[in-house]
Amino acid sequence: MSAAPETPFAALRGQLHEAASEFAGGGDALEGILLGMVDDVDRAAGEPLEIFPVCHHSPASALAMARRLREKQPKVVYLELCEDMAPLLTELRNCRLPVAVQAFASDIDGFPPDWAPLSVVAPITEASAEYQAIAYALDTPGVELVLVDRSSDHVFQWDARHDREDEGAAGAAAPGAKPAETEAEAALHGEAVGVEIGDLRPRFAELEEHLLRHGKVRHWSEWWHQYVEVPLGDSDHDTYRQVMFLIGSLFRRLAPGDGDRVRVDEDRERYMWTRMREHLAATGTDPADCLYVCGAFHAASRVDEFGVDGTTGTDGTTGFTISPRTATTWQYGLIPSSHTAIEAQFGLASGSVSIAATQWAKNLKRTRVKPYRLEGQAGTKKPAATKAAVKAAAPVVPVGADDRLSGFLRRPPVVDTLDEAELLGWSVDIVRAARRSGYLASTADAIAVFETSILLAGMRDRAKPTPYDFQDAAVTCIEKDSVPGRRDVRRLVEIMMGGDRIGQVGYDALPPLARDVHDRLAPLELNLQQRGVRRALLDMASEPDLRACSDVLWMLRRLMPPGAARPIMGERRLGERSIQESWDLSLGTHQRALIELGYEGVSLEQVLEQRLRRTAHGPQATTAQVLAAVEDATLYLGGRRLADELGTRALEVLAAERTVDGAPEVLRRVRGLLAYYRTSEAVLPPWIESFVRTGYAHYCTLLPTAFRDEEATAGQVAAMLGFLFSMESLALSLGCDRTQLELSVAQSHPQDPAKTALLWAAQVQLGTLSREELRARCDELLGNPLVVPSYPRYLSGFVHALEPVPGLADVVVEAVSNAFGRLPDAVLLPWLPVLITTLRSNAAELAPLLIREAGRIFPARLAALDAWVPPWRQQPATPAAARARPHSTTPRGAALLPVHPDTCDALAELLGCTDGWTPTDGPPPHPQGAALLPAHPETCDAVAELLGCEEGWTRTGPAPHHPTLTDRHPDTAEAVASLLTASCP
Repeated sequence: MSAAPETPFAALRGQLHEAASEFAGGGDALEGILLGMVDDVDRAAGEPLEIFPVCHHSPASALAMARRLREKQPKVVYLELCEDMAPLLTELRNCRLPVAVQAFASDIDGFPPDWAPLSVVAPITEASAEYQAIAYALDTPGVELVLVDRSSDHVFQWDARHDREDEGAAGAAAPGAKPAETEAEAALHGEAVGVEIGDLRPRFAELEEHLLRHGKVRHWSEWWHQYVEVPLGDSDHDTYRQVMFLIGSLFRRLAPGDGDRVRVDEDRERYMWTRMREHLAATGTDPADCLYVCGAFHAASRVDEFGVDGTTGTDGTTGFTISPRTATTWQYGLIPSSHTAIEAQFGLASGSVSIAATQWAKNLKRTRVKPYRLEGQAGTKKPAATKAAVKAAAPVVPVGADDRLSGFLRRPPVVDTLDEAELLGWSVDIVRAARRSGYLASTADAIAVFETSILLAGMRDRAKPTPYDFQDAAVTCIEKDSVPGRRDVRRLVEIMMGGDRIGQVGYDALPPLARDVHDRLAPLELNLQQRGVRRALLDMASEPDLRACSDVLWMLRRLMPPGAARPIMGERRLGERSIQESWDLSLGTHQRALIELGYEGVSLEQVLEQRLRRTAHGPQATTAQVLAAVEDATLYLGGRRLADELGTRALEVLAAERTVDGAPEVLRRVRGLLAYYRTSEAVLPPWIESFVRTGYAHYCTLLPTAFRDEEATAGQVAAMLGFLFSMESLALSLGCDRTQLELSVAQSHPQDPAKTALLWAAQVQLGTLSREELRARCDELLGNPLVVPSYPRYLSGFVHALEPVPGLADVVVEAVSNAFGRLPDAVLLPWLPVLITTLRSNAAELAPLLIREAGRIFPARLAALDAWVPPWRQQPATPAAARARPHSTTPRGAALLPVHPDTCDALAELLGCTDGWTPTDGPPPHPQGAALLPAHPETCDAVAELLGCEEGWTRTGPAPHHPTLTDRHPDTAEAVASLLTASCP
């Protein structure tokens, strides 16, 4: 592996060979690794197309990039970024950094369905080498920016998650728990896959542990800041490149044997070098005028395609074959990002990106390097024009000519004399911030933090305290026993060092849907792009134009996360519209979700319609879900077209279902839709009539099976009965047969006590079981000691029965009351918790109906309870035998009328009757009898014919008298007379 002595790194190879022989006894393994690292540096430094290795969001990389771009001024910049994201980069000038370039796909083709939606993001901050290269290329005339990394489609083509399901998020979470206030910012990227540009972290766990232990640091971000970031901040270009090549080669050669990850890394490198050679061949550009920006890990690549001359693969074929993309439709846009989101996605320590931003500002101030910024970039000042920007590029010394690596490795750390003043300022600022947050901090604490920071740095063999040392010292000296506010000292230090900067996508860079939302909500006169909560008050009675804003807000509530649009006052239900509404809006905070809506359509109505159709026609769609889609279509979109289409789909899904899992939800939604259509339209839609007819037959068919099925709950069976009984009148009018329901109930033979009670309730509703028989069965249950322990389950079934048969509420109250009245305490007390838990878990929504009925039956005051007799125990006023009418010669009539003549007179006056009272003394003025019989002989003859009597009326004289028919059949005549008149002897 040794190179020729005349190479620039011959001396370094000799030193490493001697070190390997001394420390490893001449072992080949260590020598091969050390000398191989030098070979990788030599190979990358000598490549004609200049390679610029970077680390993800590294201030040292950004500073070296800005310096090198001004020196070389390349004509072509090759950037390690997904090649299909190139059109988005021009929109960065309309955003406030940090933001992330995103590729999003919800309609996938060629990937497993459970992967959807697909999302790839590439965060960009100002303190990153990638942004410096982008800003230089976009704002410098004649410079071409070429993205050469694999496309977003290939990111998932090469994803091996199905082979490593158990890996989870190992190493992806930042150490330590995040404060609650940063959780929302950490989720700005959602579940997106991050493009790791310049990912430099040891993949060998033992190596990382060794570096952290000997570096006396807690996590990788602190080690990188102390031993790479700070030393490279003042280094020249050659030293920077060689050190980064060495680090990339070290991590690459000590990476574990993860075949899938190594394969993806090597394929990415082959992909990028293939794209660069294709571009060089197509344009004829001189490689000396180009700059290749990539991660240091990929810069030390050992694939055969490496370099502008590497045209053959390992198998002898020419070049690397790039597989075609799938048919997946990709959408592209910019989403807001934050320091916390970057740390969470790429496994960085909390606060490390904010510290990097502070280090970037310090480096610019110390070195006076002028960074590149996009013209018109939000959040930045317009740079002053300088003559250096129009000068021709100065001759560039060939890179990699000298060995700068040996000198860097032997150089001792340099103490910065300005550290004391900086540390003193930090100490004063943290005490001031702690006081504002409720800590009892004083000047003595500032002195203690200052001295402790120096002490910790000395204990860790550091030339000066780092921000991490200062953070540990502040926690030790200020945070005593508890945290008085919502921020601890560690979080206060992160805020003081730069805080969690959150980016924003400008209006011009938003997709059409997001711009349309802001335009339609403009009458609210709120700055909805600003982060935080904005209160919107809508009075549609005085300002009818705000109804359009209300429609938009309700659709946003349906489509976006809960916190984006939250109604405070007002509601929207079927048949109801509020005239005043109050909303809490935070569209600026949830800008990512709004932007991703723009990937699905050009308007909210289109996106909502697509989602409703996707829900209704999904392979796992249930009847309840489709009915919910019908309700949403009616609420938010209006019109009948989509609602009828989805209703027809609900009918198809119902006919195909073989379970009753969704019966409660189906019943609730069908009742609501029926009530809405009956009150708002002249006739019911055809689909809902078909749904009721089909549902009646469907649930009649499934009812016996549901009663026997152990997995079907009592609530589901009760919902089925509720559908059958509540929709019965409509179903029968549409042609259904009630006999089908009667046969279904007759064929049901449940074993579960709750379902048995439901069956009894259904039989009462159908008339095959009387209430007296039901009460007798309940008494029998209480009288059987073997059944008493399961009596709460019977009560649970009775409570569920209030859904299909609400008229049984008094019987249920009676059953519960009898249990409390008859059972002894030894049985009741252990049984009572079971009853409460059973009713709470199985019938909590029906308990209010039971409580109202009990309140109606029981006395309102406690004093009346002792003398109160339950209605079911009260004896009737007169027995049935006494109610039989005795044969008497005295005239009968309504006894209340003569007792209360005033009431009768008042009623007679209202009816216009002028006749007076008939005196009770003496014989009546007119003969008494069945006066209607001789007055209507045809009716009497028809009744006689039905009774088999052939004789007619006997008429003797002008005055009517009893017919012969009455004499022959006195019982029948008396019964008929009782029906026709109230006073018959």
